[in-house]
Amino acid sequence: PGIPEELFDRGNAPMTKAEVRAVTLSKLRLREDCVVYDIGAGIGSISVEAGLLARKGTVYAVEKDKGRAELIRKNISKFGLVNVRVVNGEAPETLMDLPVADRILIGGSGGRLAEVLRRCDEKLAKEGLMVMNFIALESLNDALSVMKKLGYEYEVTQLIVNKSERLGGNLAIIPKTSVFVFSARRKTK
Repeated sequence: PGIPEELFDRGNAPMTKAEVRAVTLSKLRLREDCVVYDIGAGIGSISVEAGLLARKGTVYAVEKDKGRAELIRKNISKFGLVNVRVVNGEAPETLMDLPVADRILIGGSGGRLAEVLRRCDEKLAKEGLMVMNFIALESLNDALSVMKKLGYEYEVTQLIVNKSERLGGNLAIIPKTSVFVFSARRKTK
């Protein structure tokens, strides 16, 4: 995990940084036969890496933006994947026709986080895991509230990614990203 960002086609779209992808994928604990949803897949960087790890499974890259869905298709082709499917549409509606998921990643919810989480709860296998990435503390708090009501155990990890860059011949550390990685599973009885 952690394919360099420059290897993906991205146009002007933002993408999940390699370091965040690596931690997110580790929290998903993918098996090679997992069925995975990547909701709010963006350009598909996590979908691609999940497809490489769950090579005998299927990854559903759910993305409502048509331009980004096309970038996902390009990246799937670029990495030679046959187990990643693009679902161009909005969650939670597009999830209805998908098979039960072993792992669900939520990178974006289109402002409908509570609805998306409730639908994901319906679609997640009994022993499944959900992982969510948030930049906004408000979104993290919304997720905490919903997941408590749904009866999940969870942990939150905050990642702060800084990168070195050359500025005027000197090496400088440039702040790049701060992300909350929220991992959840149903409470065991």
